[in-house]
Amino acid sequence: MTDRPLILLTNDDGYDSPGLLAAAAALMAVGELLIVAPLVQQSGMGRSWPISTGVIHRRRVGVDGLSFPAYAVEGSPAQAVAHALLELAPRRPDLAVAGINFGENMGFAVTSSGTVGAAMEAAIGGVPSMAVSLEMDKAFFKTHSEHVDFGTAAHFTQVFAELLLRARPLPPDVDLLKIDVPRDATPETPWEITRQSRQRYFVALPPTRRELSEPVQVDYRVDPSRSKPGSDVHTLAYRRRISVTPLSVDLTSRTSRRKLRQLLSHDRPSSAA
Repeated sequence: MTDRPLILLTNDDGYDSPGLLAAAAALMAVGELLIVAPLVQQSGMGRSWPISTGVIHRRRVGVDGLSFPAYAVEGSPAQAVAHALLELAPRRPDLAVAGINFGENMGFAVTSSGTVGAAMEAAIGGVPSMAVSLEMDKAFFKTHSEHVDFGTAAHFTQVFAELLLRARPLPPDVDLLKIDVPRDATPETPWEITRQSRQRYFVALPPTRRELSEPVQVDYRVDPSRSKPGSDVHTLAYRRRISVTPLSVDLTSRTSRRKLRQLLSHDRPSSAA
């Protein structure tokens, strides 16, 4: 037991990802670390609960010359968080941090992101959470490349961890923060509160193959061109600032339920003459 805050650190890139290790180096000054992450690459899993073994492997990870215990879970990011909360944490964590992810999670990608899914699972478990991602060339996605500089993203991971620990409780309907850091950001780069963009930032491309039996992976291109000011996409892609998007686990539309009920009513007047 310790009086330091307990921070659950997880990701979707695997327990030995350089992004997770960079986050650990930044967070070990903030609190006690509980590192629980998928055993292997789990990008794009969202908050899924696939059939998995649930086996947990004890590992060690090296951070700034120090060795930390880690738990590698045979399962999705959300399942890793669930195991952390249900059987590994000595007490309820004060904060959960997912990341630092190889690649930004923008617009509609929030529902497919394993990084966001892990943070959302922790938030549903009652733990203030944040998901941190670093913009980079898609060639580095799903890799453990040592050529990516996580320094600035790690700096802001520490900054927002400290802010969240001081800001508890979060305002109503704010369950987690999605933080996206531009690749050219520095510790002096401003950050802005943004909203999730209502656009497809990662635009899927039709596969090229001669037979449907040929294995393919759907490729994509990045298109921020239709983003609106104030959105996560516009803030990162055009303003080159850190985007901080408050997310809610409540996916209910904020529309007027009265108007929707009228629209769907069987006895509404017909518009046809």
